[in-house]
Amino acid sequence: MHERPIVYLDTAATSLTPRIVIESMQRYYETYHSNVHRAVYVTAAEATEAYEDARIAVGRFIGAPHPADELIFTHGTTESFNLLAKSWGRANLTASDAVVLTEMEHHANLVPWFQLRDEIGFEIRFIKVTDDFRLDLSNLEELLRGAKLLSVTGMSNVLGTINPIAALATAAHAAGALIAVDGAQSVAHGVTDVAGLDIDFLAFGAHKMLGPTGIGALWVRRSILDAMPPFLGGGGMIADVSLSGFSPAAGIAKYEAGTPPIAEAVGFHTAVHYLTSLGMEDIAAYEHQLTASLLGALATHFPERIRVIGPTTMEMRGSVVSFDVEGVHPHDVAQVLDQFGVCVRPGHHCAKPLMKRFSLAATARASFGPYSNEEDIETLVTALDEAVRLFG
Repeated sequence: MHERPIVYLDTAATSLTPRIVIESMQRYYETYHSNVHRAVYVTAAEATEAYEDARIAVGRFIGAPHPADELIFTHGTTESFNLLAKSWGRANLTASDAVVLTEMEHHANLVPWFQLRDEIGFEIRFIKVTDDFRLDLSNLEELLRGAKLLSVTGMSNVLGTINPIAALATAAHAAGALIAVDGAQSVAHGVTDVAGLDIDFLAFGAHKMLGPTGIGALWVRRSILDAMPPFLGGGGMIADVSLSGFSPAAGIAKYEAGTPPIAEAVGFHTAVHYLTSLGMEDIAAYEHQLTASLLGALATHFPERIRVIGPTTMEMRGSVVSFDVEGVHPHDVAQVLDQFGVCVRPGHHCAKPLMKRFSLAATARASFGPYSNEEDIETLVTALDEAVRLFG
């Protein structure tokens, strides 16, 4: 890029894809490309088996107790939250209820609840973010009183803050509420165990975890899923249709109308296998080390000029580092970095309420994956030196 090696520091937006993932999808298209759940010829059976094997593999990756019966394939985290809101939410929330969110949520975990609130009239409450970029849990019991759902990110896509999900789940259940987790950032960067965390819903997408775009998942505790109505209507999600109406299919099929992203499911399966082979604990430790190194470099080289928007200690912190260069717009910073081959994300990161909380229009964001290394950090610091010099 600009005759320089690419330094890819935008994993929080989308991860790079290992060759083995691409090859598995190509193999599907070249050798057994067929629709699923619709025919009995050999390649159709192979495609169906591969699709359902992918469901089980992804479910096991997050610790689902019943992976074949609890994991719904969607087109990504955003669709997962829309499914959750329009299916479970519409069936279970009334005007007298409340949903608890946080100020650090991605728009995917905000807008569907706003849409449903405007339709039904329930209350939305917010857990505030402290000046040191953590959730303020001092009044959590009060916020959860009378609430039916707590929906919270596992790791902020702006701050890098890792939230105490197990403790939040305990508090939610004690108040009689369910808990949904946005795992878009967290699932790819450490061990996820939905049973151990005792959560009820988990939304995440393949493209942030070395997989393809266009596919994600919503995991739902099986006892809850059985009572949820369909989200989309059409082929594949029915038990019967007549001129007077329809009856939905049982189980997972009820939520997967139409032709699903089959090749992407194959790629998703390969991606979680690849991540497992690397070891999620090892990935977390490696990225922890890189993040600490970057935070140290920014503090050493730019103590007065660059402010990190997120925790500057590594306790309960992930591999997303947002920063603000004093006096320079993040888009200008990103354009200078681009000339060095450095890929970062400038913008509000689909988290405008959080930006407003800290009086920011945008930040520049660097984020790591298992393919990142110390040389990437050195190049980033060199490029930032140039940005600071250019803008005075």
